[in-house]
Amino acid sequence: MANIKGRNTTPELLVKRCLRRIRCRYRSNVKTIPGTPDVMLLGQKKLIFVHGCFWHGHKGCSKASIPKTNKTFWQKKLEDNVKRDASVKRKLKNAGWTILIIWQCRIKDEEGLIKRLSDFAGR
Repeated sequence: MANIKGRNTTPELLVKRCLRRIRCRYRSNVKTIPGTPDVMLLGQKKLIFVHGCFWHGHKGCSKASIPKTNKTFWQKKLEDNVKRDASVKRKLKNAGWTILIIWQCRIKDEEGLIKRLSDFAGR
């Protein structure tokens, strides 16, 4: 697990590249905001979280399966991640933030991602 990157993952870099293409200004990994969002759009109260399907328990996704070894550990770990995500999302919405969650498995089509980000950013 020491080799698992926490930021600037391949999906995050793709999202950031798409944001630059639509000329959207942003900040990355803002530690002062609960949940340390992957991207905060400048001048707007909008946040983007890029979730890995495995780590954030994407329901119905083949990448989100629990490993066969040490099953109880992984089940608890991943359930705790999902609970924490829900808590952070609730806090941010109560604080007036608009949130977009982008799942790892859904960003294969770069043009579709650009459209989705453009709609979210109001461009």
